[in-house]
Amino acid sequence: MDKDAYKTIEQSGPEVLLKEKASKFFGYSFPVHTEEEVESALIELRSKHNKAGHFCYAWQIGENYEHFRVNDDGEPSNSAGMPILGQLQNFEVTNSLVVVVRYFGGTKLGVGGLISAYKTAAKMALESSKLISKTIDLNFDVVCQYDLMNLVMRLVKEYDLVIVEQDLKLDCRFKIAVRKKEFDKIYEKFDAVFGFEVSSKYKSEEE
Repeated sequence: MDKDAYKTIEQSGPEVLLKEKASKFFGYSFPVHTEEEVESALIELRSKHNKAGHFCYAWQIGENYEHFRVNDDGEPSNSAGMPILGQLQNFEVTNSLVVVVRYFGGTKLGVGGLISAYKTAAKMALESSKLISKTIDLNFDVVCQYDLMNLVMRLVKEYDLVIVEQDLKLDCRFKIAVRKKEFDKIYEKFDAVFGFEVSSKYKSEEE
């Protein structure tokens, strides 16, 4: 993956089912951006599977894959959450949650059997999900008089940029998004135009 791009789940995936020695492992995937969204997904699953014994999960959040958490939910330590996280990492997805719901079938699987089952169920859930690639975009602000507005629009079109916000009241103010690896080059193009006031928190952080 490029350093300014990441993979994620486009939408909640379909339910998958793994059966192992009479135990049932239901796998689910969700796109998430906050821990509150993680909790909402878990509440939904606990309501749906109110007789299940374990709700084991792992999530990874952040465009740079920087935040993650695992939960074994009563299973032996590292036998459930870590194998699920391992699959999130193998698929290189972030802003994603995978939950495996287990119904105990009466036969103990042992730690090795549990690791294998949770890993496989998580893999099945991710294989059934639609994965997409997104770019990491940075924003900069442009302020100008009305007679330069068409020039802003022309540059936005020429470099295939996105206007995130605009305010055309007293003067023309634009917030423009650009892919991270193109940021410095595009910022300098706009900053070189006489009559443009260009600024960005990303430039002040670097300088």
